[in-house]
Amino acid sequence: MHNTSTEEFDKKKIINQAKDRMQKSFDSFQRDINTIRSNRATPSMVDGIKVEYYGTMTPLNQLATIAVPEARVLTIAPFDKGSIADIDKAIQKSDLNITPQNDGVVIRLILPELSMDRRKELVKQLKTRTEEGRVSIRNIRRDTNDLIKKVATKNISEDEIKQIHDEIQHLTDSNITHLEEVSEKKEKEILTV
Repeated sequence: MHNTSTEEFDKKKIINQAKDRMQKSFDSFQRDINTIRSNRATPSMVDGIKVEYYGTMTPLNQLATIAVPEARVLTIAPFDKGSIADIDKAIQKSDLNITPQNDGVVIRLILPELSMDRRKELVKQLKTRTEEGRVSIRNIRRDTNDLIKKVATKNISEDEIKQIHDEIQHLTDSNITHLEEVSEKKEKEILTV
């Protein structure tokens, strides 16, 4: 009888690993779509930008205070005024497609109005990334189900195996639903004039 507790533990471990992996996949998706521009300036727009600072590639948000004083303006105030040129250069090299306005103290990023064509292009990017997110979560489900087949012993009943598969499917469904809700909200942001 003492075997059931170890099987129960393994079941929990397998489900928790799947939960963790799906959460990491969702978090990655969230960070990824935060970099897609909408009509509003947000500090997360510059999350992916790294600046060469004393020979080390450093995330921009570790080198400056990033603020949104107006809906379409992002200000970047470096902690070290000597790094302003490097920050400016990193922004220009990024895929933001916004020319920074640098007054020697603060860098301003003024977001131009998005044309409808550009909005449609951004929505297309969003849909691609959403599908990649769905695929990533489904791959985790597949890997977990493969693992269950591998570790399932004769001591585990078919019902228990089915129960684990059902829990993994429920996890998959709820993560994909959450991902789609976030994607729809982002699409509305992009299309709002």
